[in-house]
Amino acid sequence: MSLTFDCLFKTIDPVVASALDRALSDKEVSVEQAVELLDSNGIEMNMLVLVADELRRRAVGNTVTYVINRNINFTNVCIKRCGFCAFSRDFREKEGYFLPIEEIVRRAKEASNLGATEICIQAGLPPKMDGHLYIDICSAIKKELPNIHIHAFSPEEVLYGAVRSQVSVEEYLKMLKEAGVGSLPGTAAEILDQPMRDLISPGRITVEDWIKIIKLAHSMGIPTTSTIMYGHVESSAHKANHLELIRKIQSETRGFTEFVPLSFVHAEAPMYNHNIISKVRPGANGNEVMKMHAVSRIILHGYIKNIQVSWVKEGTRMSQILLGAGVNDFGGTLINESISTAAGSQYGQLLKPRQIRSIIRSCDRLPAQRSTTYRLIKQYSNQEEEYDQPEELDKADTAEFSSYHQLIKLDKFRYSERER
Repeated sequence: MSLTFDCLFKTIDPVVASALDRALSDKEVSVEQAVELLDSNGIEMNMLVLVADELRRRAVGNTVTYVINRNINFTNVCIKRCGFCAFSRDFREKEGYFLPIEEIVRRAKEASNLGATEICIQAGLPPKMDGHLYIDICSAIKKELPNIHIHAFSPEEVLYGAVRSQVSVEEYLKMLKEAGVGSLPGTAAEILDQPMRDLISPGRITVEDWIKIIKLAHSMGIPTTSTIMYGHVESSAHKANHLELIRKIQSETRGFTEFVPLSFVHAEAPMYNHNIISKVRPGANGNEVMKMHAVSRIILHGYIKNIQVSWVKEGTRMSQILLGAGVNDFGGTLINESISTAAGSQYGQLLKPRQIRSIIRSCDRLPAQRSTTYRLIKQYSNQEEEYDQPEELDKADTAEFSSYHQLIKLDKFRYSERER
């Protein structure tokens, strides 16, 4: 612990000071201490943020990374009815859509031509789905774009694909890997507490199955991200236990590339709007968002280097602030983002690379384009320079890309019109 921090710690709550001291000494912070940090306010919260930023500097320096990618949420039709999800539609609803494989490939090629190195694929779980659909999608993309990284299919989707294919999860993961999947999103995690999941998303993949699939993917050389969704009905203890579980898995597998806190977007969420669950909060407030990212950095220090901010959840202003609270990754350009947008997020579906670099530079940090697995592709200075020319995506007309709200109105992709 530095002399500066030592002096400052004398002015704050001794329990919080002890936890922060442990973090700066590269010692693990306990679940109980994490709860204290998540409940901190005032000067204690300010110290928490300072320590998280110091640990970020030690772990990754002043570089802030981003990936040029495109989200393809190919269907919003889903058999599940999660209380937090405003994206899913019943197959009979008019707004249900389904993109055919040729349209998915077209979007992937368009993104690649604009400089994307990653295609992220996640969607609803359509009824009676052909179990090989995910395999066929990846094979078709790889046939046209052999060098693109496919970041696709949450543990929930992997389990559904395996069930529909009538094969084991292990066999299905092998099939996905052979078809071109390079990594899995660690979504469908929400809060990794079974009673909590039974409350906000009954019928969702169990904690046990989520862990099993993540560990299996890691053992097969398939890296994954990790996430948490907070700001609804969870407590600080739920969040702390979730972080501890992520840390434990990473200590065993070393397969997580990043951790991404995802704040609950309440505006269109059924469990908020229809009083399905009592005492649902309208998302996390600013202090909660700051503390969630800072505590994530502290708990996962020495285990997961990269803490990512979701700009589509937090907006560019809050994301900018979070770069001083332990965050070192700005996520992706996205191009199309449907799930948060459906829930009522107001922050758009695309950030162009130059916009991201401008936000990073405003914090006197160094922008760098990365691959999905955090290989640095191109590094920039913290000042805009002559060689910092626009990317192809910077020059693209945003109107060229179909938005989510346009997509759900297109007759050509109407799910109800598909031959079943």
